[in-house]
Amino acid sequence: MTIDVDAPGDAQLEIVRALRGVVHAFYLDREILEQVREEEAKVRAMGNIEVNNVGFTEALKRECVICIVKDPRFRPPPEPTVILESGDGQIIGEEVFPFTAHKYADKQDVVWLSDGFVMFPTVKADGGESFIMPPVSFPELKPANGCKDVVSCSPAPTCDLMIRKHYGLEDNPKLASVLVAFNRAAPGEDAPDLDPQIAKVKEKEAQIEKLIN
Repeated sequence: MTIDVDAPGDAQLEIVRALRGVVHAFYLDREILEQVREEEAKVRAMGNIEVNNVGFTEALKRECVICIVKDPRFRPPPEPTVILESGDGQIIGEEVFPFTAHKYADKQDVVWLSDGFVMFPTVKADGGESFIMPPVSFPELKPANGCKDVVSCSPAPTCDLMIRKHYGLEDNPKLASVLVAFNRAAPGEDAPDLDPQIAKVKEKEAQIEKLIN
């Protein structure tokens, strides 16, 4: 059965579709979510370092998961999507965006692993390092428009391809996917704008600020 990923959707889906750079946006069914869960468990980084997509794990706990297929015009994420952590949860490095690179420009106690990732050598690794892909906030969906417990994440490249094949979409290297998940809020329900998991991520960002200042 062919699925029309661009068929008219509910209010939340149409909010996402209206964002700049969104090429497609559609709800994921449980069949493909289970396939992606199995694939994410296999992902490893260079040097066989574990990759833990915490954002996706959190997304699976939500009632609704939207896949966004986006082009380069889509806004950058509000927080880093990749963090390198020690086994005891210390931040060893994090993703850097062009608009955050200035924070590290004159720092002598950081090491650039690439143009988009910086390491903090003053934080000692313990041999249990892993790349964490944390849940990221998605401010466009909130209790005011019927959403609560909102998180977003990036699927692994192999999962991105898996999703596109499942829905009959082209494998265009200029496009990428983002998943945004939420529970539906009842009318008048009181819910925080920021999911507790996102709040934890922001606490870690505060740790990084202390490291570099």
